[in-house]
Amino acid sequence: MQIAILLFDQLTALDAVGPYEVLRGIPGVDLRFVASAPGPKPTDHGALALVAPHSLADVPAPDVIVIPGGPGEAAARKDGRVTDWLRAAHETTAWTTSVCTGSLLLGAAGLLEGRRATTHWTALDALAGFGATAVDDERVVVDGKLVTAAGVSAGIDMALTLAARLAGPEVAQAIQLAIEYAPDPPFDSGSTATADPALVARLRAGSRFATPRT
Repeated sequence: MQIAILLFDQLTALDAVGPYEVLRGIPGVDLRFVASAPGPKPTDHGALALVAPHSLADVPAPDVIVIPGGPGEAAARKDGRVTDWLRAAHETTAWTTSVCTGSLLLGAAGLLEGRRATTHWTALDALAGFGATAVDDERVVVDGKLVTAAGVSAGIDMALTLAARLAGPEVAQAIQLAIEYAPDPPFDSGSTATADPALVARLRAGSRFATPRT
């Protein structure tokens, strides 16, 4: 089973590394980081780079695709090599997945028209602009072979969901135990439903997806 995780400049590191830490635990998996041009890809804060040893042409037909998000996805959406690869590879994938604003790349490739999907809460309107039914109250949304995750940390939930589909619940549970994934956050501010409304408003206003007020 071949899994391709797309990398691009200014991606959010956990969007890619979270699923990687889960999916690499599936027995027999061939996991490859791919990019339009192989090499190091600086993440959104610039202090870290992830390396893609493979070009998109090296991995034309993976069984599973994982698309991370981050500020750089806007440029990646305009890269015809990425959207062309996504459309072609999706024809034969078992699963096509995204984390956070990576779903906007799926939308740009024309894969979400009429499908239920999610993304980071600040980008739900942008997701709907690609013809998707934007879901704002689920961390992981499965629609056929498309699996989309909400913001950043939801990528771990997505990957565990995917691991169960690929290798069975026992394998997924063993991976969860191995990475000791038992979230117990110190604050109940991880969603717009529970966070202070003033905090939500401040973050929404600072998002690049914010709708300008008239």
